[in-house]
Amino acid sequence: MKVVSVVGNRPQFIKAAPLSRALREVCDHVLVHTGQHYDSELSAVFFAELEIDPPDHEIETGSGTHAQQTGAMLVGLEPVLVAEHPDMVLVYGDTNSTLAGALAAVKTGHRLAHVEAGLRSYDRTMPEEVNRVVTDVVADLRFCPSQTAVDNLAAEGIREGVHLVGDVMVDVAEAFGPLALRRSDAIEQLGVTAGAYSLITVHRQGNTTGDALDALIGILEAVSEPLVFPLHPRTRAALDRRDLLARAEAAAIITPPLGYLDFTALLASARVCLTDSGGVQKEAYLHRVPCLTLRTTSEWVETIELGWNRLVAFEPDAVAAALAQVASPDEHPPLYGDGRASQRIAAVIAGDNPTG
Repeated sequence: MKVVSVVGNRPQFIKAAPLSRALREVCDHVLVHTGQHYDSELSAVFFAELEIDPPDHEIETGSGTHAQQTGAMLVGLEPVLVAEHPDMVLVYGDTNSTLAGALAAVKTGHRLAHVEAGLRSYDRTMPEEVNRVVTDVVADLRFCPSQTAVDNLAAEGIREGVHLVGDVMVDVAEAFGPLALRRSDAIEQLGVTAGAYSLITVHRQGNTTGDALDALIGILEAVSEPLVFPLHPRTRAALDRRDLLARAEAAAIITPPLGYLDFTALLASARVCLTDSGGVQKEAYLHRVPCLTLRTTSEWVETIELGWNRLVAFEPDAVAAALAQVASPDEHPPLYGDGRASQRIAAVIAGDNPTG
């Protein structure tokens, strides 16, 4: 049996790390990199740190609008899938790479599996929401990280091919989290003290354009304790264009994009995390760090219901008020599984036989 995994950005590289190892035990696994993230800090470093085999195929997609990027990936993926002719195409999460991989699979007549299926923010203005909804509709196998995700699919009439397996990010956190704390010296290098600083990530298009950039600077300046800010290339370029980079550097400890080990070490030791990322919300929960999500919606609703995560307007006063109220709840159940999601996914794929 042959499985092709389509990955293209930081979260997908991380999710593919444990799953590629599990799949190699049961099938011929081929890894395709779409080139959505192509900077070394957002791509190659994750393959090295997480010991992922180099991609078997690389598509040089690069930057562009959503349509340009997705279209370029489709054009690049089609001949790869035709040549490899896999029994299953595996896509991860909710990015343009996810959508392109899904469409390329069904257009070339291949079965499709979606890792992290069933997540919903119910905000169709987010490209990620559209990507995951479309992917879930056309998929043959849907691997859900939580019961909430299963229920979301059922509410949409999708009940076939749905598997509650847990979240592969739990697998990663258990395997590499302790290693990050032992191996990384990021905390010492940045001169911060564990439990006495905040960590922020901001990269979504809506938060890195126009007046949102002024609000971002106000948010950075509203944090009274040391604030570590790994700066995404998109965010850096946007601040630079608006002549706001110097103010950002004065308000926060700016770093380049970080590899998994350094970022995880910083996240696990932070007092609080502020982010507009979907994945970082969940990573914060896994490492028992309170999170302020700089959005009006979240796909990780369980973390909000338990009080570990809070939606906060992208506005300085709202963030300052929320920071003053941050506390770690007493309850921290294993919402997303036991760290064996990869093995469950591999077992389902290995046993997939639609023709009986």
